[in-house]
Amino acid sequence: MTIDAAWPAGLPVGDGWLETGRTTDVTFPYDGSLVATAPLGTPAHATQAVEAALAVAPAMAALPSHARRTALMRAHDALEAERAAFEHLLVLETGKPLADCKVEVARTLLTLASAAEEVARLHGETVPLDLLPSGEGLIGFWTRRPIGVVVGITGFNYPLLLAAHKIAPAVAAGCPVIVKPAPATPLATLWLVHLLRSAGQALPPAAVQLVTGDVEVGKTLVEDRRIGAVSFTGSAAAGHAIARAAAPVKVLLELGSNAALVVAADADLAAAADAVVRGGYYASGQACISVQRVLVEEPVRAEFLSLLADRVKSVTVGDPRDPGTQVAPLIDQAATDRVLDWIAASGAEPIAGGHRDGRAIAPTVLDGVCEGADVWDEEIFGPVVCVRSVPDLDAAFAAVNASRYGLHAAVFTRSLATAFAAIERIEAGGVVVNEVPGFRADNMPYGGVKDSGIGREGPRFAIEELTVTRMAVIRPS
Repeated sequence: MTIDAAWPAGLPVGDGWLETGRTTDVTFPYDGSLVATAPLGTPAHATQAVEAALAVAPAMAALPSHARRTALMRAHDALEAERAAFEHLLVLETGKPLADCKVEVARTLLTLASAAEEVARLHGETVPLDLLPSGEGLIGFWTRRPIGVVVGITGFNYPLLLAAHKIAPAVAAGCPVIVKPAPATPLATLWLVHLLRSAGQALPPAAVQLVTGDVEVGKTLVEDRRIGAVSFTGSAAAGHAIARAAAPVKVLLELGSNAALVVAADADLAAAADAVVRGGYYASGQACISVQRVLVEEPVRAEFLSLLADRVKSVTVGDPRDPGTQVAPLIDQAATDRVLDWIAASGAEPIAGGHRDGRAIAPTVLDGVCEGADVWDEEIFGPVVCVRSVPDLDAAFAAVNASRYGLHAAVFTRSLATAFAAIERIEAGGVVVNEVPGFRADNMPYGGVKDSGIGREGPRFAIEELTVTRMAVIRPS
């Protein structure tokens, strides 16, 4: 099974596409078959891309608002026209179920459109300088200016959407951007970059570049002190290494989590059980805000577990190309082996799953996970949900916060007081009431605290991160 590329051969570096002389195979996680060969970059290509981005940076900074908006909307329209083809490609290179890939393309379209809209809102304010006597007669105002060259590094699980969250705000802000996709999933991102570079002369070609390759390619990009910012989505360990390597360059980190969902005693238990299944197994669990830790108040524990176990039985495992599939094989065998090892070491008896289902892992529910187990403390990134009972909501909120992560958390309750208590007390970038912690609208601020990262995505907020204020002080006479 192979695809015919809809983009030129080579890497989009500089004003053209460079033949690298080296390729790597992209395989379908479901059966290991070849999807396509992708160009393989080197540190030299990364340096060449930085040089080209630096050269085009003044032109990008001077590009009028209408040109930046036009480029983003033309890319949006071109992606919309190829929507089904992008969905198919994402299934093949990520192995995610088709339903999740449809959502990814829809969210990418929203991200491009939202970034285009934010171009019109990129402005500053006047400042009353005469609050000090020395400021009398002065006029002050500030504007936002592009931060410079942006390096965007993305994960494998949502390659198109994550790339859009790096590229679109950079273009809107007037910054050249170089994106490095995950080695396993470069294809949809290559196509997206091609659409932006083909946006009817709206952008200089070198404004959006892509380099593939290994860790050394990434190091070459992030260690270059001439860039303005690094935006990374991936694991906490990799993010921390990037932050150290890039310093003092600004770094935005969207890292992992072990998202918690609290079930209060007054909750709609059926809705909560539905949410755990919906939020725990989408993308085969390979999402940083999928449900991993469930904390249930003790009085409703037995009833909730019964409802949850019944619902997990209906989760369909199979070929991700099938529209009915909800869980498919993980990205590779190493990921599968790690998840199964964590389950085995959890000290818990699976209520459901806990074993292989073909090349996939059966949707798993673990009750009674021992203290210190990785399946509870770390990010599982697989179709595994862990349940613990707590005596009350104080204990539930304390357990949610007893984690090095803090990206999104959720609470199910009928009480407005409980909802506001959760929003006030849970240490996370987002608190969701009566919905999955995995809910994300791409125009909202999104990011974490603690080891879940720094900075915020969502076009408006990412554009603020990728611009700097420039203060003007004028004495008219």
